Amino acid sequence: MIRLYHGSNVKIEVPDLIHSKPFKDFGSGFYLSPDKQQAWDMACQKVNQTKEGKAEVTEFLFDERLMTSGELKVLSYPDYSEEWALFVLANRDKQREHPIHGYDIVYGPIADDGVTYQLRRYEGGVISLSRLVEELKYAKGITFQYFFGTECALQSLKRL
Repeated sequence: MIRLYHGSNVKIEVPDLIHSKPFKDFGSGFYLSPDKQQAWDMACQKVNQTKEGKAEVTEFLFDERLMTSGELKVLSYPDYSEEWALFVLANRDKQREHPIHGYDIVYGPIADDGVTYQLRRYEGGVISLSRLVEELKYAKGITFQYFFGTECALQSLKRL
């Protein structure tokens, strides 16, 4: 079992998909981090953006064996890659039909917040795919996130 953290401007009693925002790195879903400080930073960012609530970090237990058991449909990106960058861009692209995938869980690096700008540069031929990967790397260093995109996936989480 691993501990995962969700940062928000509210305490999460029961995770759900109703409050998920579209056009995030891996689509509309419930996002968690294995890094408590990263979750805290996200919570503070959410409070600053919304000017509502207070920074809260909710802790969950997750059986990481589900990542490889075959019980759930899982996609994993262990590092920044061209495949990862194209997946993030597809999920962030407001011109595409969403959702673009049917994974229960997606694990991979967080993209830098300049995704939309970099997408336009890449699609306009200003930068190459390999340069895009470099541009999307998170400025604070590689940090990972877990995306839970289905009710089945959410049920694998145990709130602490």
